Amino acid sequence: MGKYILKRLGYMLIVLLILSFLMFLLYNAAAGDRAYVKAYGEVKELKNITAEQRNAIFEETYLKYKRAYGTDNPSKIVQYLRWMGFYPYYDGQFNGLVQGNFGYSEYYRDDVLNVVKAPMKNTIFINIFATILALAITIPLGIHCAVRRGKTCDKIMQVLTIVGYSLPTFLISLVFIWLFCSRLGIFPPYGMQTPGSSYTGFRAFLDRMYYLALPLIVMTFCSLGGMTRYVRASMIDALSMDCIKTARAKGLREKVIIYSHAWRNALIPIVTLVVGWFLGIFSGSVVIEQIFAINGMGKVMIEALKSSDNDLILLMQLFYVLIALAGNLIIDIVYGLVDPRVRVNK
Repeated sequence: MGKYILKRLGYMLIVLLILSFLMFLLYNAAAGDRAYVKAYGEVKELKNITAEQRNAIFEETYLKYKRAYGTDNPSKIVQYLRWMGFYPYYDGQFNGLVQGNFGYSEYYRDDVLNVVKAPMKNTIFINIFATILALAITIPLGIHCAVRRGKTCDKIMQVLTIVGYSLPTFLISLVFIWLFCSRLGIFPPYGMQTPGSSYTGFRAFLDRMYYLALPLIVMTFCSLGGMTRYVRASMIDALSMDCIKTARAKGLREKVIIYSHAWRNALIPIVTLVVGWFLGIFSGSVVIEQIFAINGMGKVMIEALKSSDNDLILLMQLFYVLIALAGNLIIDIVYGLVDPRVRVNK
């Protein structure tokens, strides 16, 4: 199993390097010559100087920023290696991602790492919490519907899941805000903490959870339809297998058949869906964060795109790439645990 995991980690590293290089080329091409823009902006503000002096100052300032951005070497490969931290800058120093330099945000006027630290924690927290909550509901519900296929409860759930699956996230959010905030007054409509509060410890956690309760409910609700239907379909296929008929013929208890035999056979396709759905939640949380005014990665990403904040955009994209690659690695590992044939053959 260790050799299997190491091989997958190697593939993951290669894909990460390729994707990071392509993103670096794309966003630097879109941003244009940042050194020129910065130098021009500085020199433009200078007063009472001749044209020759302005040109000389511009050339000096332009070179300074080209060296700072690592673009004094025209080779895109060299620029990428400098950004990653594998190639020295003009002064012989290594100062890239590997060394902990994630860039500077022009929009927020701060280091990129400081900008994304708190939003990243918030996004990861709400997504993991919503995932756990949704799985705790959809897996038992899907199994129950599969076991009672064709019964009244199954038909009702099929209708409800189709409705939930068809509605867009923003519409569900607005309906829940109207119901739980405007009509019932149970939850606040937006924010992450009580304005003006100075709670600490567990009281601060409870206050935060009170404000995040509605976004978490919306994210969980949006996931119930597709997940429940997929678990139900996988379980129905598993329950129709010959090995299940044999287990019943041997007189095994129904619970043993369902949870020890059928569920394990249904688990492989479900693992793929669960991890893919988890990754999709990170994209969906962009909408949720905007609607409920949550300080998360989605909000930061939108501001970065609007302001063409190149370093911040690159780090955000790398974050989503790492999430996707980590998800695929988890799928491979779980496949190897659930089905030993996978790790033996690969």
